[in-house]
Amino acid sequence: MVADGSLSSALARQVVDGVLSTGSDVDALIAERGLKVVSDTGALSAAADEAIAANPDVAEKVRGGKVAAVGPLVGAVMKATRGQADAASVRTILLERLGVSE
Repeated sequence: MVADGSLSSALARQVVDGVLSTGSDVDALIAERGLKVVSDTGALSAAADEAIAANPDVAEKVRGGKVAAVGPLVGAVMKATRGQADAASVRTILLERLGVSE
């Protein structure tokens, strides 16, 4: 599931821990706990916009050419999605929103 992108490594660890502690079926546990990766670009874009609005100083650094400074914005989106977003997708969306190319 990590290889096909439906789970991140962190979510996969939660699934393994849950299966080991409860004996539940993997798919049932994922559904029960809502552990699938958030890939809805609308939801990710909204979270990205919120992160940019909440961190204007970081956004300006990124717009000014410091692409590596996007990390705290990625972290804010990951926090908003409870770690369920694909970090690479989030980074791409943030950079697009900020008008920066890699």
